[in-house]
Amino acid sequence: MSKITMPARKPRNPLVAPAHFRRAGSHQPGGTSRQDARRALSRELEQLSSPRLRHSP
Repeated sequence: MSKITMPARKPRNPLVAPAHFRRAGSHQPGGTSRQDARRALSRELEQLSSPRLRHSP
């Protein structure tokens, strides 16, 4: 009977486990302001690009 040999696995990244333990994330609280600004800009652009219905006097 012959032995089965398996190739060695790639070693794990030693920095990942400590990052999970300290709950790594964003550095600044309130990250939704960027999203709010992007939404406001898209609304303004939508208003500018949509045809306006104006009645002539």
